[in-house]
Amino acid sequence: MMYFMIAFGGAFGALSRYGMTRWINTTWHHHFPLATLLVNVLGCVLMGIAFVIVSERMPSLEPYRPLVMVGFLGAFTTFSTFSLEIVSLINMQAWLSAISYLLLSCILGVVGLAVGIAVTRVF
Repeated sequence: MMYFMIAFGGAFGALSRYGMTRWINTTWHHHFPLATLLVNVLGCVLMGIAFVIVSERMPSLEPYRPLVMVGFLGAFTTFSTFSLEIVSLINMQAWLSAISYLLLSCILGVVGLAVGIAVTRVF
């Protein structure tokens, strides 16, 4: 059952990432990988929220951790795509974009996770 939950969550997370990425890329046209950045930051915020809810607020939801945190959020966040995009920017010699993207993703991801944890602990 756990594998089914991970697979189901993963399919939904991947479809959500794809839909959000298409929407962002068709709404804002630019070369900077904004869609992946926003998906990663949102995924980190959601992971912080899910972590607090499952670990601290409602431990009875622990059986759903594979569905939400491993499946959905694991497929929704796109750090493998993130890495590929950095290498692509470097190959295009877009050094400032590559470094900016790397730093913004890492810093905003960590901050997003901390915000998700803090906000969820308050409410």
